[in-house]
Amino acid sequence: QVQLVESGGGLVQAGGSLRLSCVVSRMIYRINTMAWYRQAPGKQREFVARITSGGITKYVDFVKDRFTISRDAAENTVFLQMNSLKPEDTAVYYCNIVTALENYWGQGTQVTVLS
Repeated sequence: QVQLVESGGGLVQAGGSLRLSCVVSRMIYRINTMAWYRQAPGKQREFVARITSGGITKYVDFVKDRFTISRDAAENTVFLQMNSLKPEDTAVYYCNIVTALENYWGQGTQVTVLS
């Protein structure tokens, strides 16, 4: 059973930074994309950023120039560096990995940004 474990969330003041990590419990092959989503209280889960197996990145507009997604392909680990955090970034952040056959999700890590 593959598990994705997120870490790095926490409480931070507005303008601060956090680095999220997502570690996979065992090697996954044929990865298409590794991504981060988030879900704020009372809202639907939304896309934040993704990176393809070829290293191509895509971001939602409201995090561009503030967040950076990266990966360690050898370790099947994906990161999300979040800078200039805003209170509206408060949410549970989820890791997502899509392969040719499977769609994996982590349990999420809470990010709370204080104004």
